[in-house]
Amino acid sequence: MRQTLTEIYEARVAEGRLRADPAQYAVLPVLESLRSWLETCTVRRIGLFAGLFAKPLQPPKGLYLWGGVGRGKSMVMDLFVESLAIAQKRRVHFHAFMQEIHKGMHAARQRGVDDALKPVADAVAQEVRLLAFDEMQITDITDAMIVGRLFQLLVERGVVIVTTSNREPEALYRNGLNRALFLPFIAWIHERLTVWQLESPHDYRQHRLTGAQVYFHPAGQSGAAINAIWADLSGGTEGEPLVLEVNGRAVELPRFANGVCRATFWELCARPLGPADYLAVAGAVRVLILEDVPQLSASNYNEAKRFVTLIDALYEAKVRLICSAADAPERLYTEGTGAFEFERTASRLREMQDASWGQ
Repeated sequence: MRQTLTEIYEARVAEGRLRADPAQYAVLPVLESLRSWLETCTVRRIGLFAGLFAKPLQPPKGLYLWGGVGRGKSMVMDLFVESLAIAQKRRVHFHAFMQEIHKGMHAARQRGVDDALKPVADAVAQEVRLLAFDEMQITDITDAMIVGRLFQLLVERGVVIVTTSNREPEALYRNGLNRALFLPFIAWIHERLTVWQLESPHDYRQHRLTGAQVYFHPAGQSGAAINAIWADLSGGTEGEPLVLEVNGRAVELPRFANGVCRATFWELCARPLGPADYLAVAGAVRVLILEDVPQLSASNYNEAKRFVTLIDALYEAKVRLICSAADAPERLYTEGTGAFEFERTASRLREMQDASWGQ
């Protein structure tokens, strides 16, 4: 017998897999309504050639689920997607999806298509009836200029959109270049998506790390502990690369899942990345697992400077840091050019280890 989302949620609470949360519980009927529509409504056949052509039904309002970090937005959405008994569904991180859209538009322009976005939206709509986006945010002007029309085209083709975000719609692309051109999309969100704030008092991601060790040294002895943290926070998945577009360049995070990125010091600090890149990383992830930070000195001065910039970006964005390093923060960079300036970074690394940091 088919269980409702509420019944599935209650069963998991009873099994101890979830902690009952009234805020999460309250949004389940909204998702259940979408689930029922997607499972029972198909395309409406029209005209003499009904067997050849189909017109999509007008979908119901989708959902824009927003709230603070670690409140269970992604978990609730995943529960919805997992329970949905249709094959044409996709759950994807918003940044990753937009990169696919840009690539598709580039390919369409190479073919001489004038309206490059339309065939890309057509292709998406042929594959899915539900698009579930995690961590929607707009930081890039190219995304800002196309996302409104993209969503409109998808809904016109019968696609239901569900998305999570840490920001209310009015805060998207705030202070962005040419933001006035983006404002109609905010109005569209309110018209075509149910805007719902998940006001849970609990930060579940933070809760899983409360009291846990988050800074390990020496790095070579921390592999098992880091693997266990990654498995817990990522939901047991291997993770996939996440490519961020920053000022026309691609910045790749090697392993990303459930808002958590896992990378080595060399993958993030040995590449020619700058403040804008690290701000984009801090904006895209909620937890960064950074491994194998070496002893820092004049011999790796450029890498050390990038590490300082990265920590500053993570600190300002309140991103939780899990780190394995060659030594304690105060002993990572003790001599040579930049050692004095590193004292602030060491202090921040200490502060970011506190169980209450970021709350």
